[in-house]
Amino acid sequence: MAAARGIGNNGAPVSPRAETARGEARPQVRPTTEGWKQKLGPDGRPVLQFAEQKRGKPPVHLADLTLEQRVARVTELGLPGFRARQLSNHYFTHYTSDPEAMTDLPAAVRDELVAGMLPPLLTEVRRLRTDKGDTIKFLWKLHDGALVESVLMRYPGRITLCVSSQAGCGMACPFCATGQAGLTRNMSTAEIIDQVVQANAAIAAGELGGKKRGETTPERVSNIVFMGMGEPLANYTRVVDALRTMVEPQPHGLGMSARHITVSTVGLVPAILKLAEEKIPVTFALSLHAPDDQLRDELIPVNSKWKVDEALDAARTYFEATGRRVSIEYALIKDMNDHAWRADLLAHKLNERGRGWVHVNPIPLNPTPGSIWTSSEPAVMREFVRRIEAAGIPTTLRDTRGKEIDGACGQLAAADDD
Repeated sequence: MAAARGIGNNGAPVSPRAETARGEARPQVRPTTEGWKQKLGPDGRPVLQFAEQKRGKPPVHLADLTLEQRVARVTELGLPGFRARQLSNHYFTHYTSDPEAMTDLPAAVRDELVAGMLPPLLTEVRRLRTDKGDTIKFLWKLHDGALVESVLMRYPGRITLCVSSQAGCGMACPFCATGQAGLTRNMSTAEIIDQVVQANAAIAAGELGGKKRGETTPERVSNIVFMGMGEPLANYTRVVDALRTMVEPQPHGLGMSARHITVSTVGLVPAILKLAEEKIPVTFALSLHAPDDQLRDELIPVNSKWKVDEALDAARTYFEATGRRVSIEYALIKDMNDHAWRADLLAHKLNERGRGWVHVNPIPLNPTPGSIWTSSEPAVMREFVRRIEAAGIPTTLRDTRGKEIDGACGQLAAADDD
């Protein structure tokens, strides 16, 4: 079966059995949950959850509204429409919802206006830092008690925020801490945006370490990755609205570059194709993690709906529609998906769809002693990368952050929920 084969030097498929005969094969570890059980359907497959639980909606916030709606809302509160721009400026440029800081608003109506337009959305439960202080993990409580996380990271030349788009996740991936409890609900547009605003406030207060000595230039989040809790494309409308607000120039939005925003998905093909039509040139990342359907069916349960080739075809369509090079995310897991023949098969499948359209990001999984979910050996990772690069595909082994602060999204929320 082609999906379970590697590619030989002459371009012909090579089966794992043939590799074993050459002494090249290693053990095949099968994906399985540890410490929890996936909910299975009558067909024995993990249950995918796309519908959120019915819960009270979060309060409507300025960041949920279009520019026209903001003016209308302020007018409803009995104030002139230009106050909407002032509020937007405080929130999106100065990263504050504190009425005391808004001295350009009439003192008599300041509290009422802020309460009506900028209601609190995220309550900080816990904040963890790495020893160097260049990574901060936030645990937030939403209005209904749901917990979500975001991670702020300083790198040379950029500050990246990993944001959540759902409370929980319904994709049932066996390696994912977020998926253990299933999907609680979608986050609102403003709840997504508020993670960025709160992070910018922390940066402005000097709480993110690692800044160069003597550097005085004001800083803020420069890069966003939708790789926190949840499947972004399962919360499609709110995520796209958040993207539009992120790229909207200040003071009406965050004024960020779309090219510095990455939306990641496990492969919801119809939503990928829809995103390609939005004409928002964000970076698109496909969390593939296996090039063969046999393994990916177990590793990424949504593969039972949209197979590897369908997901890669959709990713290629995104590139053609936007001109933006696609990222393939690939967590390297010891003896599970890091075999040499899988590197060859991945390269073959990508090159079948053309050259220059894709970049591969292998990711060392955070090591967990005694678990099947642990990082590949360094020599194995180097060989995996070498084979993909030898096929002419740009490949970057991603730096991992936050191991000492439960850096994988879902770990902190799960611990606090116990």
